[in-house]
Amino acid sequence: MTKTPQDRPRWLDRKQNVDKICYALYGVCAVLFFADLGYERKTHFDFERWLPTGFSAVYGLVACVALVVMAKGLRALIMRSEHYYD
Repeated sequence: MTKTPQDRPRWLDRKQNVDKICYALYGVCAVLFFADLGYERKTHFDFERWLPTGFSAVYGLVACVALVVMAKGLRALIMRSEHYYD
């Protein structure tokens, strides 16, 4: 039996490669977080000066997670039966 190109393992099938990608993303996040310490932020509102470094990143993460959770709830609320179009 010959192997087809679809049968070969892909590069993301190896755990080593997935780990490399995760470590690279962790590194980029750390560099960006520490880069945030190195410059003076221009603020639009007074309360923004009181916020800790990295607040925007945490706020974005929380907002993204909230959107996913709300989408799952909305899916359960408006989901049709499997045979709706039959």
